[in-house]
Amino acid sequence: MEEALKLKKATYHLWTFTISKIISTFGAQVYSFAISFYILQMTGSATNFAANLICSLLPRTIAAPFVGYVADNYSRKAIVICSQIATTLAIGGLLIVSFHSGLSLAAIYTTTCILSITSTFAGVTFSSSITGLVDEARIQKAMSLNQMSISFASIGSPAIGGLLFGAVSMPVFLIIYIIASSIAIILESTMNFNLFAKRKGKVEGEQKESMWQSMKAGFNYLKLQSLLIIVIWIALLVNFLIGAFEVGYSFILIEKLKMTSQHFGLTQGAFAVGMLVMSLYFSVRKEVKFPLLVSKRGILAMGIILAGISIPLMISLNNISLFIYYIVLMFGFGSIIIIVNTPLQVMMQKQIDDDYKGRVFSLFETMAMALMPLGMVLYGFLYDVLPAQWILIMSAALLIGVVLVLARPSVIRKVYPELAGGNEAKQKVETV
Repeated sequence: MEEALKLKKATYHLWTFTISKIISTFGAQVYSFAISFYILQMTGSATNFAANLICSLLPRTIAAPFVGYVADNYSRKAIVICSQIATTLAIGGLLIVSFHSGLSLAAIYTTTCILSITSTFAGVTFSSSITGLVDEARIQKAMSLNQMSISFASIGSPAIGGLLFGAVSMPVFLIIYIIASSIAIILESTMNFNLFAKRKGKVEGEQKESMWQSMKAGFNYLKLQSLLIIVIWIALLVNFLIGAFEVGYSFILIEKLKMTSQHFGLTQGAFAVGMLVMSLYFSVRKEVKFPLLVSKRGILAMGIILAGISIPLMISLNNISLFIYYIVLMFGFGSIIIIVNTPLQVMMQKQIDDDYKGRVFSLFETMAMALMPLGMVLYGFLYDVLPAQWILIMSAALLIGVVLVLARPSVIRKVYPELAGGNEAKQKVETV
């Protein structure tokens, strides 16, 4: 009977977690949309806009290692709720400033830095808590629903933000975000973060590790996990090379191909729809048997799509054909992102000990974020001096080469010894 109650509570967690993420993510993205437009409208400066992006990125990179220590040593429920409360208070403070003296860049940048830190605390801690919130059989469903909530927000927030921006004042945007954040706090407070947790209890009289010792222990734990090391290297290099898409996609469609803003917006919407559809699929299908193999195939497809972005630069297409081509391409790209990420996320949730999850996930985030600015700067320079199509083709070739080397057949067989057999192994591969 007790097990039945736990499973019922886990079902409640699935939907509470999803609704909370939809509300908080939607509020955050509408706010981000509005504040970006506000900065550009108020100053007309791309530098000021870029400075706000840096205020969002840099604090996350610096804070992430410390967040992992906190998530592994303190109540995860308290961390998530306190982070959400801090987010609400920061937006409330900006609202008060807007009424008192009007919004200034200093106030906006300060708030962005605070939100960046609180979102890091909430994000890493929530990721570390999935196996405590739901039963093992539904971890893939939880990860898929999490991705669905982000996709819903990605699709809806630009549309809602665009409609509201011309109709209401900035304080209204801030009030919407405060309400969304407050609802998320209420929902999160009803969740039991230790329902299925397998964290070790503190031994009475045992000397507590210092922050540095704890972070070092997390790094040493990670070094012993050969599969996670492979995943980290793949993630690092893929994130770096995907800079070719992040920087080049808008540049190519808007500057090179002269696509209208409406069509360009719809192609980006197709990306989010692709993520949503594939997340829905993963939420109802059985768990993937060989996640590294599935992700390897997904990255190979990602490389092909990356190269495919360059084709209209070499073959002339009319406006309608161009629009349809990129709609299909971006839908496929969004779907592939989920195929690559979801199986690996489920694998990591199951493989990493609960006591180390915070530190390992924070190390992942730090290392991934560290290469992103370098990729952006490098590709920004390359697109100014080299033909865009060759940058995309070379980046796609490197992407495919990276995954073929790091996830070569011998590595796959080492991770999944059952694939080293003959016909039986082939049948198993077909079922992934």
